[in-house]
Amino acid sequence: MAKFLPKLPFERIIKKVGGRRVSQDALEEFATIMEEQLINISEEAVSLAKHAGRKTLIGEDIRLSRNK
Repeated sequence: MAKFLPKLPFERIIKKVGGRRVSQDALEEFATIMEEQLINISEEAVSLAKHAGRKTLIGEDIRLSRNK
């Protein structure tokens, strides 16, 4: 279950790419999966910044995290 982010932006994304109707079940599943991915990327980015001796995340941390 998505806990941190509202579901409406995810519904808009689905509709923007051509989805006409989205069931609540599908929306909940999509939001949960995307939220998990965002958390994983964030955790990896923080780890990379710490490894580099920084407290501030930079774009490169996010880019490198996304590719793992």
